[in-house]
Amino acid sequence: MHLDLTDEETTVLIRELTDITFGARYFLSPRIKSLEAILGKLRQAPACAPSPPGQHYELEWEGR
Repeated sequence: MHLDLTDEETTVLIRELTDITFGARYFLSPRIKSLEAILGKLRQAPACAPSPPGQHYELEWEGR
């Protein structure tokens, strides 16, 4: 099932799920774990181009 949500709807849903899971008394309950999994899917960033590789720097050591 695919939900076709606007950016505003997605933001509201993320905010509500965050409030529910953050304030949960029984944070290890199956209900809260399910809501956290849904929240993780909503927060996933869209696929983008990979970042360039980082630069490697050598440490210059002056031995005594």
